[in-house]
Amino acid sequence: MNGHEADERAGFAGPLGASGGSGGHVGAPRQMHGQVAIVTGAGRGIGRAVASALAAEGASVVLAARTRAELAAVAEELHAAGRTALAVPADVREERDVIALVDETLGRLDRVDVLVNAAGTASFGPVVDAKTDEWDAMLAVNLRGAMLMSRAVLRPMLRQQRGTIISIASIVARRPIPNCAAYAATKAGLIAFSRVLAEEVRPALRVGVLLPGAVDTPLWDAIGGGPDRSRMLSAHDVARGVVFMATLPPNAALEDLTLMPAGGIL
Repeated sequence: MNGHEADERAGFAGPLGASGGSGGHVGAPRQMHGQVAIVTGAGRGIGRAVASALAAEGASVVLAARTRAELAAVAEELHAAGRTALAVPADVREERDVIALVDETLGRLDRVDVLVNAAGTASFGPVVDAKTDEWDAMLAVNLRGAMLMSRAVLRPMLRQQRGTIISIASIVARRPIPNCAAYAATKAGLIAFSRVLAEEVRPALRVGVLLPGAVDTPLWDAIGGGPDRSRMLSAHDVARGVVFMATLPPNAALEDLTLMPAGGIL
């Protein structure tokens, strides 16, 4: 994998009062009924699966991503399933987009209970061939974007004295894997940022990171010679982890969750 760049943005939305999605069934309790969740990168992949799963638990989901067509498709699918979804095109690299996203959420839905930072971009290759613009792109989305989003929701969450921020990191932040240096650095930075933030806002708010191993998403479509995708986690596996973190009792916080394929590093 040399110099390849791909997006890992994702997203999915759903309705209050309908069942389905992440294993829901008619009459099942809705753990997130009445809550509002913002999911960045909500056009595809992990973000889409996360938004779908949160909506299936009864949350009103705000879908954020740069690609309008993908957002519209996700929102339409969720609306068709009877779920509550608001699509807001936004670029997490742009501070004004982030502020507008949170303002629209508060204006339309009155609150923010959960933020999932799932927007991301990745570029792979040896450091000797690394391109500065690829490093900058990953830092801007994976780290700066998550910081901007987290900062933007803090004041409304603190006013509520309730809120959960979950960021999607990666196992490469913990285990050295060749050709992933810049990507790993951004995800390691995301973990460090989240840990400090958790100390600053506890006990009112919860801040956690989810570190998945290889996940079968569109990120791999243009990568030749990658791992066997049939052995990877699915985006829905990751979404189940996010739901677990978001629905723990208020006095419990899961701040670090590693989720691996059964085969380990692929």
